[in-house]
Amino acid sequence: MRIDVLTLFPEMFTGPLEYSIIKRARQAGVVEVHLVNFRDWARDKHHTVDDTPFGGGPGMVLKPEPVFDAVEALRSSQETAGPLIYLSPKGEPLTQRLVKDLAALPALTLLCGRYEGLDQRVVDHLVDREVSVGDYVLSGGEPAAIVVLDAVVRLLPGALGDDQSAEDESFNDGLLEYPQYTRPAEFRGWNVPEVLLSGHHEAIRRWRKEMSVTVTRKNRPDLLRGQNDIIAGGHS
Repeated sequence: MRIDVLTLFPEMFTGPLEYSIIKRARQAGVVEVHLVNFRDWARDKHHTVDDTPFGGGPGMVLKPEPVFDAVEALRSSQETAGPLIYLSPKGEPLTQRLVKDLAALPALTLLCGRYEGLDQRVVDHLVDREVSVGDYVLSGGEPAAIVVLDAVVRLLPGALGDDQSAEDESFNDGLLEYPQYTRPAEFRGWNVPEVLLSGHHEAIRRWRKEMSVTVTRKNRPDLLRGQNDIIAGGHS
């Protein structure tokens, strides 16, 4: 998979791209990540990428010209042009279902906004999808793009040491993940649940399902609405 990131601050990606799963996936050829600074397409000698908003108001707005020029240059060089995703608090929520859809694509382009956002003509005529990582405001789209990168790359075949790891996680079946334990079996008087030591795979499966329902009901009851079949399955 190829992922291009359009950003005014490519240096913000240095750490995330050089460690852990994303680094290993890049080294293994599972994913290519290209950083594009759209300031390079600014049209004046000062490399200006923003201006004051029409109608007045605080802050600055990103100009359309550098973004259009950068995207069009990028698309002309790509064998496969994936959808352009704009990271924005106004976008649809990033969910595991959406992450899976994105991970199934051969290519993807992430656009990081700044300041008061993008000129709307970029959104209307270039952007394929607006995505939000949560109901809060960040200083720019870079942290959100890093979240999307991490979530997508770890689902690519070969990115994880064990592909099953991506299946046994929160949200994959509409529930949060069950509790996990490791050695020692007893720590400061707190014991690992006996069922996990039993070797009885069906009993372990049922316990994990029940615990997933319990954890979800406690922390994210909204996920259980309309999912009576899942709840019933957790108590079979």
